[in-house]
Amino acid sequence: MSAKESKSLSVRCVPLTLARWPEFEALFGPHGAQAGCWCMWWRETAAEFTARKGERNREAFKAIVASGDVPGLLAYVGDEPVGWCAVAPRERYARLARSRTLKPVDEQPVWSITCFFVARRHRRQGITAHLLDAVVAFVRDRGGRIVEAYPIAPTSGEYPAAYAYTGLLSTFLAAGFQVAARPSASRAIVRYVIEPPARRSRRSSIPE
Repeated sequence: MSAKESKSLSVRCVPLTLARWPEFEALFGPHGAQAGCWCMWWRETAAEFTARKGERNREAFKAIVASGDVPGLLAYVGDEPVGWCAVAPRERYARLARSRTLKPVDEQPVWSITCFFVARRHRRQGITAHLLDAVVAFVRDRGGRIVEAYPIAPTSGEYPAAYAYTGLLSTFLAAGFQVAARPSASRAIVRYVIEPPARRSRRSSIPE
């Protein structure tokens, strides 16, 4: 799909609520997107994840949603759920707290984008870019000022889809994010600083 076609694709991005849980399950499939993850990898220590992967992770993530917390956004094309982006205040992610590679850039509070998942037949159609725009609006509406993410910067043209679950650096740069740190040649820490209310003009609120 060309860049022009991807921009014209009608994509709707909405917060994940308990009412939308069946559609989230349908998107993630029986394996929880990847090896029983159910988007809990960043929220657990390595030992916890190993012990809980699969059904226990599914139950844990559903409990987060059932509590009224919103751990991310779903993307739809028509009525079909086609993509997912996880976002939350950085302190919610136990794996980030322990990471030496992705240690905090400074002491400013940030909201962290940790994961994308796009249905196989909808990949390379700009779904991630639509989700990024919606995530910035979501964080802004909740009073956040900095959106942070940890994309890869592939050193070759080919890479496994599973390797790119944190997103591609090029996608974030195109969405207005800036590099805050380069922990390695293939990994970046990027940020989007949300403008104060009087200066905002580009982003609009997303539906609840």
